[in-house]
Amino acid sequence: MTLKEGFELYTAAAKVGAFTFGGGYAMLPIIQREMVESKGWNTEEEITDYYALAQCLPGIIMVNTMAFLGEKKGGRLGSLVAALGAITPSVIIIIIIASLLTRFADIPAMQHAFMGIRVCVTVLIFNSILKLWKVSVVDIPTTLLFAAVALGSFFLDLSPIVYVVAAALIGIAIHVFGKGKASKDHGEEGEK
Repeated sequence: MTLKEGFELYTAAAKVGAFTFGGGYAMLPIIQREMVESKGWNTEEEITDYYALAQCLPGIIMVNTMAFLGEKKGGRLGSLVAALGAITPSVIIIIIIASLLTRFADIPAMQHAFMGIRVCVTVLIFNSILKLWKVSVVDIPTTLLFAAVALGSFFLDLSPIVYVVAAALIGIAIHVFGKGKASKDHGEEGEK
């Protein structure tokens, strides 16, 4: 990875870090716009896969996701550069806000501002869910898997890791079963 490529990766990751308000789901439209539409470095499917994997790992989802995206672009060094780019704006913003928040937190205008931010973040999360839905729930098996995980998460108090691992295993089983069935169907057609 050249210095220019590293700088470009760092600034792209810093943009994501600077404009991600509201947590992991809110970053997806920003990553999609920056990494897929603007730079063409990744596909939406890759981002969805990296994001899902990043949720399963310890640490900050945005940093984990950016590390995966950076690794594809520039190997291990790219992973480090993207992770550093993603956290730089947050560190600066947190230092500034922490120094001011205690002085202004009780002002009604600040409380109303936070209320407005929460509403905005809800919309950003909803938009991310719609984009994830379009690339993830694409057929009957994925619709059934979505329904099962949704019902399980509503009625059972299990760790999200259980759902992710179970969904991964079911996805593998669907692939293996579908592949076996496709081979069997193809063999029967060849006999005719």
